[in-house]
Amino acid sequence: MKKELLSIGLVGLLCLSSGISVSAADYGVAGCGFGSLVFKENKGGHQILAATTNGTSGSQTFGISTGTLGCATDGLVQKEKVQEVFVSLNFNSLEAEMAQGKGEKLEALSGLLGCSTNGTAQLGEYTKSNFDVLYTQETTPSSLLSAVKDGIRKDAVLSKSCKI
Repeated sequence: MKKELLSIGLVGLLCLSSGISVSAADYGVAGCGFGSLVFKENKGGHQILAATTNGTSGSQTFGISTGTLGCATDGLVQKEKVQEVFVSLNFNSLEAEMAQGKGEKLEALSGLLGCSTNGTAQLGEYTKSNFDVLYTQETTPSSLLSAVKDGIRKDAVLSKSCKI
């Protein structure tokens, strides 16, 4: 078992030193890592082997930390997913706080949207004055987040205070 792990690690180092590069879209459900470079087919058995290889070699952790082995370090997907989950979980609270233009959940959303301290107050004013546009009968968590982001992009002051 130790020989297998050592050989997997050595092959991983060879791939790194040879300059193999893989974009984040090149891995399957097992995620990025050395196993996903070796077992590319997105089929059940291959992905199990890829996940096992990633897990036993520690290559996924290494790849995520260094941005190698097909792993991205930009965090864009993670950042957007966190925003979506937060809005979904706090949808009703955000409705009340956006109507008032202040509140704990609205401040947290502001932070997730990359707003400065000053930008948080500006976002509150924006949501309060545009509440009837942001919240309608058809508003969903996803559409709310999109509308808030669009508002930030279009508002000259907010776009400088929030880095979405």
